[in-house]
Amino acid sequence: MAAATTAIRSQEPPAAGRASAPPSGDRRAVALAAVYYLLGALAVTLWLWRDPATRTVLGNPNDADQLAWFLRYDAAAIAHGHLPALVTTAMNAPQGVSVMWNTFMLLPGALLTPVTLLLGPQTALTVFMTAGFAGSALAMFFVLRRWDVSGPAAVLGGAVYGFSPAVLHSAIGHYDLQFAVLPPLIIHVGLRLATGRTSAVRGGLGLGLLVTAQLFITEEILAVTAIAGAVLVAVLAASRPRAVPGAVRRVAAGLVVAAGVTAVIAGYPLWVQFFGPLRQHGSPFMLDYFKSDLSSFVVPSSYQLVHTAGSVAAAARYQGQLPEYLGYLGWPLLVVLVLAAIACWRRLPARAAAVACLVLGVFSLGGTLLFGGHHHPAIKLPWYWLQGLPLLESALPDRFSLVADGAAAALLAFAVDAAVPVFAAFAAQCPRRLGLPWLAVGWRPVAVVMAAAVLAVLPIVPKPLPVAAATPVPAGWSAAFAALRLPPTASVLVVPVPMSTFTEPLRWQADTGEPRSLVGGYFMGPGPHGRDYIDGNGTPPAGLYLNAMWIFSTDGLPRALAAGAPPDAHPGRAGYVQVRSVTNTRMLEQIRAWRVSAVVAVAKPGTRLGRYLTDLLGPPAVVTGGVTAWRTPPSLR
Repeated sequence: MAAATTAIRSQEPPAAGRASAPPSGDRRAVALAAVYYLLGALAVTLWLWRDPATRTVLGNPNDADQLAWFLRYDAAAIAHGHLPALVTTAMNAPQGVSVMWNTFMLLPGALLTPVTLLLGPQTALTVFMTAGFAGSALAMFFVLRRWDVSGPAAVLGGAVYGFSPAVLHSAIGHYDLQFAVLPPLIIHVGLRLATGRTSAVRGGLGLGLLVTAQLFITEEILAVTAIAGAVLVAVLAASRPRAVPGAVRRVAAGLVVAAGVTAVIAGYPLWVQFFGPLRQHGSPFMLDYFKSDLSSFVVPSSYQLVHTAGSVAAAARYQGQLPEYLGYLGWPLLVVLVLAAIACWRRLPARAAAVACLVLGVFSLGGTLLFGGHHHPAIKLPWYWLQGLPLLESALPDRFSLVADGAAAALLAFAVDAAVPVFAAFAAQCPRRLGLPWLAVGWRPVAVVMAAAVLAVLPIVPKPLPVAAATPVPAGWSAAFAALRLPPTASVLVVPVPMSTFTEPLRWQADTGEPRSLVGGYFMGPGPHGRDYIDGNGTPPAGLYLNAMWIFSTDGLPRALAAGAPPDAHPGRAGYVQVRSVTNTRMLEQIRAWRVSAVVAVAKPGTRLGRYLTDLLGPPAVVTGGVTAWRTPPSLR
């Protein structure tokens, strides 16, 4: 968003080499800013670093387990000398999953492979999150500086974006969204192309590489970034209509080059996603559900340093829960942004950033208004007419806040630079007896304006993220698989059967690499009529019955192993759905359909589950620690 500081020029564009040269001393400034942002990122992730291998951010264990699984999946493939398969039965055997429809994160997974293999997937996720905070801030700082924003204003703009409430709350399990490094760079390169600051070939190559990189982190943020870029280009074109004809050919050529780069690198993965096996369509989420509450713009959650008991309670009641509570900016910053947009409207950079911030913020509200937890379906918002379009139907509106915060950060930086000479002139004209002329010289005008801007952003300062312990690997887990000596292609039925509401078995598989293929999981897959659903066709009744039986079979196991079971799995709890019993014949048929080589239960042999499986499969082949395992007879494979 910061890249809108230069209008589309009707004159001959500057030479590409001169336009791309960084300001004098900027490399040192970037390095210094990187150090400060890294220190800030370490402060926010402080409690995670006390034990990075076992601690995760409190509030969303299921998504964290899923992402840890994908990091292990990526690392295991790369360790064997090949890229991860795009369709795999490592999860949800025997059908498998299409990883491109899930939070695959191929690029981070590949880069973090050494960390994953040496220190574990949770440590890799903590490294990734820390890089997400520091890198997002640094990316915005870099873009602002490249478009001639002053150092102090760029530092503040980078911090506002990289540590924004949207990025902060995305850290609650949504690691792929929290790594918001590339959106500012994508828009920067795109607007350099639109404004003639780079050639079609060079700009197209850079844009294609950045787009492809973002594609292999998360496609959703790529889509909202493209929309943000389109809004900015529309503002530039409307402001300088005479320059549009001359820019169209250059932009079109650059986009063709970018599309070619993306097609070469990501063409096959995209073909597998949309035309290959397990292809799907639509969104697994309820339309117009994950959207920002209008009141959330001024109501801080417990993750902000400045909050009240009332605001924390209000944020906790948000229907999308805290991982999606992305809209907060606070009254002071909102007021400053409005004043900045009005005062700097004649400046094209500020005008473009202001319009983008407003449009993207309105999009984040979804199709109909949600205010104070109350729905107002009669009040239709612009997204209402866009949410049903192809590809956009899969976007969650509240996530526009991530790029809206980038536009807000850029607008604030532009306003700071514009305010410094205005304040210096005002102070110089004041009577000397007031002491203000002293503030009009040297570094003092910058310090005064920066101090006022810092006061405006204080309400969005984050506090260190609260943490929780990831579910530990059951005692005897690795020993059981070593004793079973299963072939590499063997699939295993793990009880409890992993599903979207109980993901601990995925965590155990991610931490140990065993088993190589399991039944169930937490994934997006095709359901009825090929529509995208969480867990695809869902866990069959036999799997639900095994999980229900496991709930009553955790005696003698560490309490932490059962802590992740969903509350509604227990009778008497809110939302509990009674699970119907399954006959032995039906259970054996389901095990045969799963085509597993072994059944591994995290339960003692004498528990209800242990006795049931012994009656079904015969005496266990392995009993070690808290794990009991059976080899399935050939008749069931």
